[in-house]
Amino acid sequence: MEWQDEGIVLSVSRHGEADAVLEVMTHDHGRARGFIKGGLGRRNKANLQVGNRLSLKWYARLEANLGRFTVELIHSPLGQMMGEGSRIAALSAITAVVASTLPEREPHADVFEALKALISLLEHEDGAAPQWGGALARMEVGILGALGYGLDLSTCAGTGSRDNLVYVSPKTGRAVSLEAGAPYKEKLLPLAPFLTSGKLSDATAADVASGLALTGYFLERTVWTVAGTGQPPARDRFIATLRRLSQ
Repeated sequence: MEWQDEGIVLSVSRHGEADAVLEVMTHDHGRARGFIKGGLGRRNKANLQVGNRLSLKWYARLEANLGRFTVELIHSPLGQMMGEGSRIAALSAITAVVASTLPEREPHADVFEALKALISLLEHEDGAAPQWGGALARMEVGILGALGYGLDLSTCAGTGSRDNLVYVSPKTGRAVSLEAGAPYKEKLLPLAPFLTSGKLSDATAADVASGLALTGYFLERTVWTVAGTGQPPARDRFIATLRRLSQ
């Protein structure tokens, strides 16, 4: 049993003295794990950094086995990020979210492309934590949809209107307008404008923290609580950075 694909490194863990277990998000084979002989040795270690894009070959006797990877580096974004703690923090949060939400070996090409685009944004674009956090929130909306828990943020659940959508129902994941939600606003979740009609470039740190709180609520309820893990610490740390910026 074997396959070849392109993947983005999500994590690397030690296995014995110098071997490693590599976790990647691939285009055609979803989130995948495999053993790499000498993965933490001098030759391979630089290639297995989180965020790197790799050409992968996976093989195993049985499909259910962990299997082994052989890899070649396609591109590393880290050269443009070194010394910029906020970019590295955002990268850690982004990859941790993908690793903690998607089931193994279930193809999600759209999530792979979103992850690839977000890493490119971190690498090339002049920006700041709110922009990267907003892109993460949008990717999380996509992940929820890919898992079958999509949010409906297009029209008001009560009136069908597309205007003044400022809340989300915590029960249904549907948007609610200002007028329809007014009597129940204490029970509704705020909807940040950049998740619907607003521009990401106009989002403030407070807007983005609110957007990540919204997506985090549904990921917690549908994924992380079920898995018994809670949200990834890297995501929590990145949100704490955004909250400091919003004060």
